[in-house]
Amino acid sequence: MGFATEFKEFAMKGNVVDLAVGVIIGGAFGKIVDSVVGDLIMPVVGKVLGGLDFSNYFIALSGQTATNLADAKKAGAVFAYGSFITVAINFVILAFIIFLMVKQINRLKREAPAAPPAPPAAPPEDVMLLREIRDALKK
Repeated sequence: MGFATEFKEFAMKGNVVDLAVGVIIGGAFGKIVDSVVGDLIMPVVGKVLGGLDFSNYFIALSGQTATNLADAKKAGAVFAYGSFITVAINFVILAFIIFLMVKQINRLKREAPAAPPAPPAAPPEDVMLLREIRDALKK
């Protein structure tokens, strides 16, 4: 078996194709969640907390005096805890959505409750005759 044939068989297995589709959809979904967190949730959280902008919360480790994170990173090392808070919220939302999806899939996969067993069918006629003979002999 040639290398190309072996690779084709591997790549066409259901699990590999499913994984590839999952990774592509996950990447796109991750970008959507990033946008929701960065563009919708964090501005509202910042407004509720008095107009704070989490993206510019940092501690300059090299003694910089920059007023925003981008300039501070250009000047040296920074401890960007505001970015970390944003990413942590992003992770929690993504994990919750994945939990809901897995929960729904598991609910759909559950088997329907088993039907009650059917009542036993009447025994065949020859069995009935044999029972009658047996009962007659016992007497």
